[in-house]
Amino acid sequence: MAEVTLKNVTKVFEGNVLAVKDFNLTVADKEFVVLVGPSGCGKSTTLRCIAGLEEITSGEIYIGDRLVNDVPPKDRDIAMVFQNYALYPHMNVYKNLSFGLELRKIPKDEIDRRVREAARILDIEHLLDRKPKALSGGQRQRVAVGRAIVRNPAVFLFDEPLSNLDAKLRVQMRTELAKLHQSLQATMIYVTHDQVEAMTMGNRIVVMKDGIIQQVSDPLTLYNHPVNKFVAGFIGSPPMNFIEVEVVRQGNDYYVKNGNFTVLVKKDAYEKVKDYEGKKAIFGFRPEDLIDENIVKPEEKEGKLIKARVEVIEPLGSEIYLYLTSGKDSFVTRVPSHYKAELGQEVGFVVDLEKSHLFDIETEEAIY
Repeated sequence: MAEVTLKNVTKVFEGNVLAVKDFNLTVADKEFVVLVGPSGCGKSTTLRCIAGLEEITSGEIYIGDRLVNDVPPKDRDIAMVFQNYALYPHMNVYKNLSFGLELRKIPKDEIDRRVREAARILDIEHLLDRKPKALSGGQRQRVAVGRAIVRNPAVFLFDEPLSNLDAKLRVQMRTELAKLHQSLQATMIYVTHDQVEAMTMGNRIVVMKDGIIQQVSDPLTLYNHPVNKFVAGFIGSPPMNFIEVEVVRQGNDYYVKNGNFTVLVKKDAYEKVKDYEGKKAIFGFRPEDLIDENIVKPEEKEGKLIKARVEVIEPLGSEIYLYLTSGKDSFVTRVPSHYKAELGQEVGFVVDLEKSHLFDIETEEAIY
């Protein structure tokens, strides 16, 4: 397997459309890295540049120690799995798996060994005689992955391979691909717009917006320490709540304040917020970091309480999402399934200050 390095990679399409800008990333040997971001952020273009399907405008791409800028796709020692499976409809599964190897003049007994090994790993041995039209979406995707496995490439590239599957099958295939990475010990780069997929699969996640890397980190660091408002809002489901506030000082303490509530700033962030005194900022907190005031001791509510009105109730079985308003501000919280709430009811929630965030209102960079 191999390390993949992108140095200052930029891709500009015809009409001066900037797709990827100054992209720098090193994917370690045997690492599983996920590129994630909204549609049009440049993640699939980046993958296609690594594969050689798109020519980069500037920069350098290395696979192992080899500069591959001018190397055609077939000679880059990569295998790509596409969103639409891209299977040959007139060939059975066995032939779909073996065809690429036959073109490379691999000996027949070696082809047979690789095909049957891939089929065993993916549990599609019983499907080898079927044509793609006789397979379910999940089975077709396994065949597409199998076609990549038989080639023993240095790098696997996945371009939103699960987006055509239904929700239950997507979850199952996520698990299968994670197990596949463990068993093959392969270098894998995976593109998705689904942040849940990214969080559950990647060793590291690259969050992209408008062709630019926003943050690269492991899933928990991204979740707990986003570098800006975009990452904070993109990672997490439901997304982080954001409320415009003013930073004020009362005595020795700092607070974030708007027309409806006044909440303390966590003590270890005082040094970071002192320059924002009297200025606007964006206060962020996740839905799970609000605690029902009825289970909190009175002395622990001080400087942490937000009163709100219940606007929408979404029961999800194991938990409930409450959509709330506090004055003109809206936010969401998740509560246990036994929580009793009625539309229009006034409720109170305590903010877990240690997990709260504050962002600069202009740059949207994290203050803390």
